[in-house]
Amino acid sequence: MARKTAATRKAEIVATTLRLADELGPDRLTTQAVADVVGLTQPGVFRHFPTKQVLWQAVAETIDATMTEAWETALAGSPAPLDRLALLIRTQLRQIEGNPAIPAILHSRELQTENTDLRDRFRSLMMRFQALLRAELIAARDAGQIRGDIDADDGAVLLISLVQGLAIRWALGNRSFPLEAEGARLVGSQMRLFRTDAAKEIRT
Repeated sequence: MARKTAATRKAEIVATTLRLADELGPDRLTTQAVADVVGLTQPGVFRHFPTKQVLWQAVAETIDATMTEAWETALAGSPAPLDRLALLIRTQLRQIEGNPAIPAILHSRELQTENTDLRDRFRSLMMRFQALLRAELIAARDAGQIRGDIDADDGAVLLISLVQGLAIRWALGNRSFPLEAEGARLVGSQMRLFRTDAAKEIRT
């Protein structure tokens, strides 16, 4: 059997860490548990990632790269700002659905109190997603697709809060509903309130 390259082994360790973070919880995950699943000794894991904090950073980098690529694909999917906005949110929910450890990581002790680099990485990722939402809201407002009194910053915060709240409800509810489909439904409701004819409909 051919020996695995360092890059292959590192990718395997990161993928295993993500899976075990979902199965065990981020705060119960140990490097020994990762080593047992991958088939290495604990020192073998540390040869690739000198500390647990460095391993978590690699996990964050993988999530970052995957999400960034997915966002770029979503933005290329339509010339219409509102369509791109909906695609961005559906894409983000699909990423969470495919990596169900993400909500747990965001609320873990590891991220909140023990690993400031990990927290900063996820905060930066969230702010970039929020900036993408804001840009599409501005484009939609400039095109007359949403009401002129919609503040793009507030709208972006509202939408990212919808994503985060829905992800928490999905996780707490034992993933009993399709996350992306439920998100599409709720975002559709929100978009109807943003549209230029919403004020008239509300008054009626």
